[in-house]
Amino acid sequence: MNKKGIIIGVALAIALTSGFYYRFSHLATGTGEEKTHNEVTEPKGKSEGKDEGGKDDVPKTVSMTLETQKEFGVVVATAGKERLADAISVTGKVEVNSDRIAHVSPRISGKITSVKALLGDSVASGQMLVMLDSVELDEAINRYRQSKAKLSLAKNNLDRINALVEKKIAARKEIHQADTDYQVTSSELYADKERLVLYGLSLADLDGSDHKRQLLPVRSPIGGVITEKYAIVGELADPTKNLYTVADLSSVWVMVDINEKDLAKVRKGQEAIVRVGAFPDLNFPGRISHIADVVDDATRTVKARIEVQNTGRKLKPEMFASVEVALPADMPPVLAVPEDALQDMEGKKVVFVTENGTEFEPRPLELGRASGGQVEVTGGLKEGERYAVKGGFLLKSELKKGELGEE
Repeated sequence: MNKKGIIIGVALAIALTSGFYYRFSHLATGTGEEKTHNEVTEPKGKSEGKDEGGKDDVPKTVSMTLETQKEFGVVVATAGKERLADAISVTGKVEVNSDRIAHVSPRISGKITSVKALLGDSVASGQMLVMLDSVELDEAINRYRQSKAKLSLAKNNLDRINALVEKKIAARKEIHQADTDYQVTSSELYADKERLVLYGLSLADLDGSDHKRQLLPVRSPIGGVITEKYAIVGELADPTKNLYTVADLSSVWVMVDINEKDLAKVRKGQEAIVRVGAFPDLNFPGRISHIADVVDDATRTVKARIEVQNTGRKLKPEMFASVEVALPADMPPVLAVPEDALQDMEGKKVVFVTENGTEFEPRPLELGRASGGQVEVTGGLKEGERYAVKGGFLLKSELKKGELGEE
């Protein structure tokens, strides 16, 4: 009896297990078939769109209301043609204006007794720089005083003879001799005066100090800045020795090299813009004042000189400079956009074009030459189309935000 019950229980267990296995296998097979059916019947185009990573759904335009544009400084303008002035970009170096520089040295030899100006000082025209004790000056002063005394005697003698002639005590021919002596002595005194003035001495001070030793002042012939100083107290100075170099830096020269092929485009008097690394945001206007007549055989360039007014003395000699020489605007007008309107996207230069004023689309452009902050457009934009001349960076940022949000 127990053996029979065991056999029946095993049979029931086998039947239940077979039924569960059959149902599970059937369900699994049905799901697989349904899945396969779905994959086959799904539209192919839709599947391909998803495989591309949803790129078709990425926004290609930026919407911005007129109020928002006004708030954030987005400005829309109509594309039009402009006459671009061509330009030549060259490099150069700032130099002292040679027409406004002076090397200061004494007219005669002497010993330096005092130094009145130092390197870097600003000096005025006629300002005293050094004082000299000169033997040659003493000799010239003595000759001047002797000539002055002789002239006084000659004048008295002439007056005396004139009085005697009037009284018929002296012959008239003596007047001619006395007058000749007076004229000769007067000429000698004049020459001695001019010699002292040439040395740099003031006769007003000399006439009031007959018995005082006179020192010779050496003065600056121009106003400017002392760029070199060699004067030292106690040293001997002479006309061959430069004591100071004074430069008027209110005007400087920028020397540039013009390529041989560009010579036909430049002329004397042409305007130029000078920029230096120390002041990258400043433009220094100037004009070409000279173009050399000789081409450098090694570089095939010609030296040109640009004269620049150095307001505030910001331009320093030996500074390197970049120069843009403006050429005459004689070429026909071309379609152009401001450089600030261009934005970089995926390695291309684009502007944001709009038809209704609120929807902006990035448009890649083909560009030509640039001048004065404007860039020629050779493709990608038509005359009359409207685009954002300001605020392009903001529109670009909004477009990027839309792409990131879609992803």
